[in-house]
Amino acid sequence: MKMDRNLLLESANRLAHTSTQSADEYYRKSDQLIALMNTTMLKRPDVENLVGQNNIDMMQDNHANHVRFIASILKYPNPEVLVETVLWVFQAYRSHGFTTNYWAAQLNTWMDVLKQVLTDESYKEVYPYYEWMQTNIPLFVKISGEKA
Repeated sequence: MKMDRNLLLESANRLAHTSTQSADEYYRKSDQLIALMNTTMLKRPDVENLVGQNNIDMMQDNHANHVRFIASILKYPNPEVLVETVLWVFQAYRSHGFTTNYWAAQLNTWMDVLKQVLTDESYKEVYPYYEWMQTNIPLFVKISGEKA
């Protein structure tokens, strides 16, 4: 487990810091990002299968919390906080009935939403954070499952 956590930390340390302009744009457009994300996810016929019964409000809260958290990470990069928070989120939401498939669906949707809302320049700087989270879903699942 320690080795897996170290791999996550090492890869998070390699993420390039975003420019102030891109971090600010992400923050400024956060309400728009959240609204489009929620609308898109709610249109999915499998949304309840992904999040569990009666968890739609929790999913929408997660999207709002996600944007606030990522906005702070983009402005004040901290790989350790990034890794530990994502691990906590995986564990916490899975304990409420969210499936591991939710994370892949969610991150794919975030990437589409970001491409629609952010300028190309900001998207290119922010996208690697989402790609990092998506690529590391198996490790997040493994480590957060070990802690449960």
